[in-house]
Amino acid sequence: MSRRIDRRAAMGAAMGALATVAAPVSARPPRVRAMRGDFLWGVATAAHQVEGNNVNSDCWLLESLRQSIFAEPSGDACDHYHLYEADIAMVAKLGFNSYRFSIEWARIEPVPGRFSLAEIAHYGRMLDACKRRGLKTVVTLHHFTSPLWFARAGGFENPEAPEAFARYAAKVVEHLGDRIDWLCTINEADLGFGPIPKAMERAAAAIGSDRFAFFLTSTQPAAKAIVRACHAAARKAIAAARPGLPVGYTLAMSDFQDAPGTSGHAAEARAKHYGPYLELARDDGFIGVQTYTREQFGEKGKVAVPKDAPRTQMGYEYYPAALGNTVRYAAETARVPVLVTENGIGTQDDAQRIAYIDGALAALGAAIADGVDVRGYIHWSLFDNFEWMLGYRPKFGLVAVDRVTQKRTPKPSALHLGRIARANRINRTI
Repeated sequence: MSRRIDRRAAMGAAMGALATVAAPVSARPPRVRAMRGDFLWGVATAAHQVEGNNVNSDCWLLESLRQSIFAEPSGDACDHYHLYEADIAMVAKLGFNSYRFSIEWARIEPVPGRFSLAEIAHYGRMLDACKRRGLKTVVTLHHFTSPLWFARAGGFENPEAPEAFARYAAKVVEHLGDRIDWLCTINEADLGFGPIPKAMERAAAAIGSDRFAFFLTSTQPAAKAIVRACHAAARKAIAAARPGLPVGYTLAMSDFQDAPGTSGHAAEARAKHYGPYLELARDDGFIGVQTYTREQFGEKGKVAVPKDAPRTQMGYEYYPAALGNTVRYAAETARVPVLVTENGIGTQDDAQRIAYIDGALAALGAAIADGVDVRGYIHWSLFDNFEWMLGYRPKFGLVAVDRVTQKRTPKPSALHLGRIARANRINRTI
């Protein structure tokens, strides 16, 4: 059974809720650091996780299989596709000056080489809404999901992928580039590639194909190099269409540390895992850093998180200080400005979220004080949304969303981070 959503009521509730949530009480920080005047303070979403009904994508198919690797389907998600106007207004009213969102390739190019001008116009209206509210736009072209035809052709395991991705990037920038302030080609280009072959076989069989590849579960080692080639091809196409637009991609960067009593293993793992991506980024306008936790390494590789260590809903170790170390390493290796494109915590405890934000920002502020060129901090996520294979259980959002009515309710953490954004200052003493 489905229930018709009163969109006007949901939009009004999103704005009205801001006036009713009590702000957390905190003492005035004794030591703060003022940020550069154009520092980005923002929140992030990804199209598939918030828009709803992305029916032409590879992920939609995987969610719909009888034996699915997903806990539940995305369905209507947060219906951001229709409610974006009020959602963007809420972002600005909370105090942020930027919004990161992704454009859904499966909507823009549902058939190879055939582009939907109507869908391009939709994302243009989103960009216009941001501009009307004074928000800088940080746009991602690929946030894990691809058109079904692309997956059927082998996705990022197909050597012809760079040509297809560059074609899509060029079309987006041709129509929308004048309203994009920062452009991320591929989200977490270093993530995924954990094989789940049976699921891919079931997906291929469902569409009568001999192959199927999904970004998060690619089985071919060559895909890593193909993803980097896709970024390079897109960067070239974007530069030809719109010179001067800052282009980069984002990496999922945990803070690699040596396990107690060992040394050198973390540096080796860091160079092997992140090195090729950060070296490629030297020709970019920036590198997007996405950090949630730390990982420890010993003689035999990655060490399990201690049983008594506090964990998040994702099973990550609670370690907000990780962000300071990852931005230092990224800046030192890539030699380009850093934009924190994601940082956050999956938790039902919003007080813990506030503490995590403060700890992460303290570490970030210390890195900036030491001269690291960081251009902004974008929190993940604006909403409690669809968290891929885990469904709607993990709560990363600054804003809660009623799964039936789509009513938005900003949490105390939203107001807390919004106040920091308005002040444009980081407490370095936490």
